[in-house]
Amino acid sequence: MPDRGSPALLRILPLGMAAALLLCLFPPLKARRQRQARGQAIIDNASDAIISINSEQIILHANAAAARLFDDTPAGMRGMRLGHYILRDLRTLGGLGKQDGDPPFGDISQELRLTGRRATDYTLTGRRNDGAMFPLEGSLSSMQEDGHSVFTIIVRDISARQQMHEQLARSFSQLRELSSALQSIREEERKHIARELHDDLGQLLATLRVDLTLVRQHTDTTVPLQALLHSMDGLLVTAITSLRRIASNLRPRALDEGGLYFALQKLRHDFLLRRAIHFDLLADEADLVLDDARSTAIYRIVQEALTNIARHAEANHITIALHRIDSSLAITIQDDGRGIAEHDLEKATALGLLGMRERVWGLNGSIHIGADSELGGTRIEISLPMHAEAAAAAMQ
Repeated sequence: MPDRGSPALLRILPLGMAAALLLCLFPPLKARRQRQARGQAIIDNASDAIISINSEQIILHANAAAARLFDDTPAGMRGMRLGHYILRDLRTLGGLGKQDGDPPFGDISQELRLTGRRATDYTLTGRRNDGAMFPLEGSLSSMQEDGHSVFTIIVRDISARQQMHEQLARSFSQLRELSSALQSIREEERKHIARELHDDLGQLLATLRVDLTLVRQHTDTTVPLQALLHSMDGLLVTAITSLRRIASNLRPRALDEGGLYFALQKLRHDFLLRRAIHFDLLADEADLVLDDARSTAIYRIVQEALTNIARHAEANHITIALHRIDSSLAITIQDDGRGIAEHDLEKATALGLLGMRERVWGLNGSIHIGADSELGGTRIEISLPMHAEAAAAAMQ
């Protein structure tokens, strides 16, 4: 007796019932062709360039948008190798740029799936029929058709977007240069004002105090007048102290008197006078013989870091290390305070951190600010390239 699931069953059925059963088991060929035609029409009228290829990277179909993109015709592209339009050595569609003898495209796609990667949204380089190169963005998908792998690539010209990005990068670079120039101008103005305050106004106040002392010593005065003169002397001392502090904040005299190493030691000393925090400064004086612009920028970076620690960190221990590593200067600032959250790094109110970044970027350096998961607190890592003249000065 024949198997119930075999076609022999149809031979024992009436003709009408057999025809009905066939219609139920197999989709109508006409409907299938209609669906294929609708899908093909959608592809042909799509605004993005769509190309179908086989596992040997032979173009099976290209829509009108693809033909316009590569300055060709759909018929002219059919049968061509994909490498004629997307350069072999520049294609990165998940290993699409394989050389002859390498696994076919289908095997490459299978490797991507097995490793959990997706061949989608890659940047490519296209070539038109006239030889002109242009940037593309592409995505890839695959399907089985009649037992064969068919791959569909959707590409779009991103020349305008790339030009916009390049223009934005140039504008950003110019903004950085402007910021660096403004920093230099500001430091020069600070230096000038600090010198004027110290040399002119400071000397006047000092001379006035000397004169006041002479008046107190050589004049027979009443007790109330002596008290008034003593009060005036106290006010002069306060004014001179404030003037020195303001001038020092504008331009640390220690930088001009002894260089960066001496200035950082003075900064550490002044910081410890105001706060009971353990502070280690690890540096070699020979590593810190730098030009004035770099010395000032590094001093300001360390100064701003100490200000942030004093205001927010609640730290008990600070370590600042500055060391030469090859042709760069590595700066590490570490505290054991409460740390800093990621969302606080980009706050508009974090002007101190922004100022540090701008100074580092102005010197073509890199900076990373974040919480230290092992030691706790905040860790700032900075790397600054050293100019040839600065490196030569450091070796003397």
